[in-house]
This record gives sequence, C-alpha cells and structure tokens, in this order.
Amino acid sequence: MRAEQLTQPGPIEDRPLWSAEAPDPTPGPGQVTLSVAACGVCRTDLQIVEGDLAARKLPIVPGHQAVGTITAVGDGVTGWRIGDRAGAGWLASTCGNCRFCDAGRENLCRQAAFTGWDRDGGYADTMVLDARFALRLPDGPDDLALAPLLCGGVIGYRSLRVAEVRPGSRLGLFGFGASALLAIQVARHWGCEVFVVTRSEAEQRRALDLGAVWAGGYDTTPPAPLDSAVTFAPVGDVVVRALQALDRGGIVAINAIHLDRIPEFPYEPLWLERQIRSVANYTLADAREFLALAAEVPLETAVDPYPLAQANIALLRLRDGDVSGAAVLTM
Repeated sequence: MRAEQLTQPGPIEDRPLWSAEAPDPTPGPGQVTLSVAACGVCRTDLQIVEGDLAARKLPIVPGHQAVGTITAVGDGVTGWRIGDRAGAGWLASTCGNCRFCDAGRENLCRQAAFTGWDRDGGYADTMVLDARFALRLPDGPDDLALAPLLCGGVIGYRSLRVAEVRPGSRLGLFGFGASALLAIQVARHWGCEVFVVTRSEAEQRRALDLGAVWAGGYDTTPPAPLDSAVTFAPVGDVVVRALQALDRGGIVAINAIHLDRIPEFPYEPLWLERQIRSVANYTLADAREFLALAAEVPLETAVDPYPLAQANIALLRLRDGDVSGAAVLTM
C-alpha cells in the first residue's frame, strides 16, 4: 500500500508527511479493509500534522474522510460484504458499554479512538477500520463528492442540531469554509433564514448565491437578531461576535476541535438565557441521518482534487486559504 505518513509533527511548509510503502493491511476480528478511492483533507488533519493537536500515535497516517470499497472482511463481521461501498469518518471506535455509549452519545465515550489520530487513516490507498463504525454511503454521488460529507458535512449537521436550529429560524454561520458550504444547504432545505459572516468577499458572494439572506465581514453585524449561530473558525473572538448577534434565548454552537482561546467579555451578551455549546465529534445516528439527508436534498460539494503524493501541498493551501471548496486526495 501507498501512504502519506507523519513521523514527527512540524510546520506544513517543511513537508512533514513522507511517502511510504507497506504491505497491505489485513482485517482482524470485527474489522474490514477499505480500498480507498478518495480522502478529504480537513483542518483537523493540519492541526495533527503541525502539532496543534498533540500526537497520540507516531508514525500515523492522517485522514478521516475516506471513501472506497470493502476488499476484505474479518471474523465476526455482519452487515458488510466484499464489494460494498463504505466510508470512514473521524470516529474510529468506542467502548460500546459506558453510560455515554448506552445512551447513544458515543461521541463522548472516554475510550473513543479517532481515525487519523489514534488509528491510521485515509491518506493511503488501503486502510483497516472497525466494521461497527464504517459508514454506509448513498448511491449516486461519486467518490470525490462524498468525501467532504464524512467530516465537515456530518459535524456541520451535528452543529446545527446542537444549536437547536429549527425550520424557519434565523441562523448565523460564522466562517464559510467546506463545512459551512454544506451546513447552509441543509439550513436552506429546512427553510431557515441564513446570515453569513466571513472575511472573504468571494465567500460572501458564494453564500448569497447559495441562498443566504445577508453576508458580511467580521466588522459588521447581521441585520436581525439570530436564533442560533454556528462558528467554524478556530478563533475565540468569533465565538464572542456570534454571541453578541444572538436574540434572547439563542445558542452558539462551536464547530471546532481546537480553539485558540475565548477572550474575556462582559456578562450582558450571555444574559437572557443565551448559551455557548461545544460540538464534540458525532454519533453514528448523526452520520446516518445526515447521509440520508444529503441524498434527499441533494447536497452539492465543491471539490479541489490533489493526487495522494501532494498531501503536503493540499494542507499548505488549506492553511493559506487557497482551497476552493474542499480539498480531496485521490488515489
């Protein structure tokens, strides 16, 4: 198998990912082997590669938005066959029997493991995954179009749920990258009024083209109080700006695994039962609901493809904001 492997985190301009060759992995009990056709490139991958998220396993193959075909099935696996189309997302496994897992909140399991952080991920042409957490994919969309759904799409959907977005409500999206591009389509499908805040004038225009009723920069304020907001930028200042734009009883959901800080702010923007909530991973129910919804809408993805050997370049361009839509590695 070919893979892009991280042996030591470092600045992405130093190209810390190395091309490696290894024997094809074989599935153990409860596992399946996936022949990867495409893998999305995520900001979380960048944070792992550069060390903003401390390494849990080295060397590691990053990537947690892998789409492909099952080529081998381990002992004890039910529900999957060789030739099935499947995906691998961020959640690689959980214990399955703690109070969180029993309550359908496996995203909070203390023993959760994550693809591309604890387990080798999809920056490779072959990978092994826990069959319980393999995602069944809808028919129709091609591999490149599906890959961005498996992180930005699923997490964006959970963020809308955590923010308690309801049909017809006023929603603010703060930041407008790959995840927000999918979240706005879901929100518009639900009949929401969507207000987008992003520094990029090109992204502001794109938001309006996708049905936003208003778009502006971080130095502006949405013209109507928001019922809910989701922040996508890993910057605490943006969380405060979103909070200040809320109506009474509104909720801000933070869609970021890593945040620099939340600066001190007065109590007044938080008063009147406004709330700030974090979004941690996703549940299998989130993934299933979202993938079904993606086929129903249907969601459109904007993809910027790169060959596997250019993973460092894709991450560098992601960091510099030079990616249009979602970067996806092709095998």
